Amino acid sequence: MLSERRLQVLRAIVQDYVGTEEPVGSKALTERHNLGVSPATVRNDMAALEDEGFIAQPHTSAGRIPTDKGYRLFVDKLAGVKPMTAPERRAIQNFLEGAVDLDDVVARTVRLLAQLTRQVAVVQYPSLTRSTVRHVELLSLAPARLMLVLITDTGRVEQRMVDCPAPFGEASLADLRARLNSRVAGRRFTDVPSLVEDLAEPFEAEDRGTVSTVLSTLLETLVEENEERLMIGGTANLTRFGHDFPLVIRPVLEALEEQVVLLKLLGEAKDPGVTVRIGHENAHEGLNSTSVVSVGYGSGGEAVAKLGVVGPTRMDYPGTMGAVRAVARYVGQILAES
Repeated sequence: MLSERRLQVLRAIVQDYVGTEEPVGSKALTERHNLGVSPATVRNDMAALEDEGFIAQPHTSAGRIPTDKGYRLFVDKLAGVKPMTAPERRAIQNFLEGAVDLDDVVARTVRLLAQLTRQVAVVQYPSLTRSTVRHVELLSLAPARLMLVLITDTGRVEQRMVDCPAPFGEASLADLRARLNSRVAGRRFTDVPSLVEDLAEPFEAEDRGTVSTVLSTLLETLVEENEERLMIGGTANLTRFGHDFPLVIRPVLEALEEQVVLLKLLGEAKDPGVTVRIGHENAHEGLNSTSVVSVGYGSGGEAVAKLGVVGPTRMDYPGTMGAVRAVARYVGQILAES
């Protein structure tokens, strides 16, 4: 276990290196921070931190920089989440409230996160496996042609055309709409197939074919839309950090193009808290020089998806964690009210 003083020295090194991009020396630490000890004592503390792998000496510089292990301890023990200011919170709220639909919410969230953190922003669409049905609408377009509209609790809207085997009257359509919603509204998508399997039975024989076709279309929609979707933005921000990537930036960019990699980076949506993965904690080799800060978002206190940012390990962790958490909270509120 590190002493409290050495933890303070580590915190000062991380803060200075993130702020200045320059390796940090003992003289600069004692000048910038009120550590209450002599430069010689700080040098001894830095030597101990280096021996234990929390800081390292790059090249021939006299200064030290944090390692992945040092950043990890900083995040776990020393970095509180920096709260957003009232003007920042208002700006987030105003920017997101103008969204007209779910695609717009996700697009605005990506743009906002990239601007706030100056990192690469990644937002996962709400997963249908964790969503519930808000409403199913059925509209008659022609005597034997319907439109099925599926609306989720996260504001996702899916539309499908249904070609019926026979004409379907307005009275039958209203009956089907009412029966369908009484069974599936407010229920999880994963429960829908078992809830509607016998729905065609009460209908007249000539209408059962159409009812079965509508139900098949509904179930196909659930399967088709079950795949995870992501939106990414702010990739150009990485060019500001060229010197933070020890080799080249290409492996990072290639990794960010892989949707499967990004989904693994964000992690399971069921974990709603802020998660920080630093450097080599990221399984994908191309992202060993990056850190990922992610958090779950959703309505009703349950996470339905994740959002986060990817940037160099030399990151303002308290500020980034605060921004990611604040944006997730407002996105959840918008989904709950949509």
